[in-house]
Amino acid sequence: MLTFNDILEFLKKAGTYYLATDDAGQPRVRPFGTINLFEGALYIQTGKKKSVSMQIHKNPKIEICAYLDGKWLRIAATAVEDDRRDARKSMLDAYPDLRAMYDEDDGNTEVFRLQDATAILSSFTAPDETLTF
Repeated sequence: MLTFNDILEFLKKAGTYYLATDDAGQPRVRPFGTINLFEGALYIQTGKKKSVSMQIHKNPKIEICAYLDGKWLRIAATAVEDDRRDARKSMLDAYPDLRAMYDEDDGNTEVFRLQDATAILSSFTAPDETLTF
């Protein structure tokens, strides 16, 4: 059975996942690498100046897809901005290399909590496993 920790570990081990957003009806997909557990929820990070941020603010429904060891994980979620300094700091503490570009107090660093999410773990050799969170 798929668990919340399975999802977190899968994304961390994969290293890179692909985030899909909507840009006025045109899907946009780009590689991402941040995933953090903060206060029991999954978070992603970007910069407010980036087009991905603007797209999420217009339409917070996103999808994530990652592939690892013959399995792929898809997550459909609503990305909700968490503007608390502690949430931004937690992300940057988890990814210290990002501190070369971001700071929790720079006015640009932005984190989103994934909520109303459905994760599906698939492979060609086993039935799908699903978890909602």
